[in-house]
Amino acid sequence: MDFESIDFLIVGCGFLGSVLAERLANDLNQRVLIIDKRNHIGGNCYSEIEPITGIEYHKYGTHIFHTSNQKVWQYINKFTDFNSYFHQVLTTYHDKVYQMPINLETINSFYGINLKPYEVDGFLAKEISKEINIDKNNFEGKAISLIGRQLYEAFIKGYTLKQWQKEPSELPASLLSRLPFRKNYNESYYFSRWQGIPLNGYKNIFEKLLKSPKIQVKLNLDYFDIRHLIHQNTKIVYSGALDKFFDYKFGPLEWRSLKFDLEIKNVMDFQGTSVMNYAAHDIPFTRIHEPKHLHPEREFNEKNTLIVKEYPLIDSKMEPFYPVNDEKNQKIVLQYKELAILDPDLYIAGRLGDYKYLDMHETIDSALNIYENIKNKYYEK
Repeated sequence: MDFESIDFLIVGCGFLGSVLAERLANDLNQRVLIIDKRNHIGGNCYSEIEPITGIEYHKYGTHIFHTSNQKVWQYINKFTDFNSYFHQVLTTYHDKVYQMPINLETINSFYGINLKPYEVDGFLAKEISKEINIDKNNFEGKAISLIGRQLYEAFIKGYTLKQWQKEPSELPASLLSRLPFRKNYNESYYFSRWQGIPLNGYKNIFEKLLKSPKIQVKLNLDYFDIRHLIHQNTKIVYSGALDKFFDYKFGPLEWRSLKFDLEIKNVMDFQGTSVMNYAAHDIPFTRIHEPKHLHPEREFNEKNTLIVKEYPLIDSKMEPFYPVNDEKNQKIVLQYKELAILDPDLYIAGRLGDYKYLDMHETIDSALNIYENIKNKYYEK
């Protein structure tokens, strides 16, 4: 492989790397090599067809595209159309199904009452007043201070224990920002202006993003096996794990991983929705995905369906998915980022590179911003 013939090496074929490759090749006429150690493009957003059922599923868990960012929405619509899928999540607790995130229907159903929206604050205030000496600086204390102990222990505690494999009292309160709470009957998981599923799946988007003849794609290729071959003038965009890039100089960061088990069920519809959470700690998986519900516009056979059980893992040998973004890890992150800025031709970003939980639209926005930075820095002088 001739590394001297490229202008940019991009590590990772997810949205960050693929959007940057598309912009650099098509707008700046740059020669780009994009590599991935996996055997497919698309990163964690990759989708494929399960051959027996013919159902397209998201290989790494259900991905709902949603955004209120007009720049991102206009950009991604150059590469796909979206269906009208509207995302809601349900959760099973003690063999009963509730709305999730917690809303007025969840509260009324759980307590067997009939509150009106204007009565919710008063009701929860009485629940919260039962608690004393709550430490609001950790996840558990903050949650109890907002919704009371009973709702917390039913819908939040067990799920969080499974998901993070840590006591919620050991997790930062900031994680609660990803858990919406409603005092009305709004069932939407997102408040985003636009949401949906790509009509032709995620794989199709990445094929279009990377189709330029200026872009070379190499799969099953690990950056750390070839980095000694890279020419010193090549600019690098890296979207892998931040700590690994610097050979764990300041110590390893903590990551949460996932395992997915596919099952074919000989029924037309297994659970009636795309995502069902399982709140209780004694059920080992956190969610069951049924991907046929993501495409109401498609026709499927009535003989079977595909479900995907999601299991959380904390294992250094597994593929990293999510950062454990607490104070201890953030101190290590800052040390790595201070080292990264010393190289002006190196860009480290994405969920793994930034050590941040980024949704797809946020990753695309980051890629477009990095592109503008590169363009202004090197090509508009």
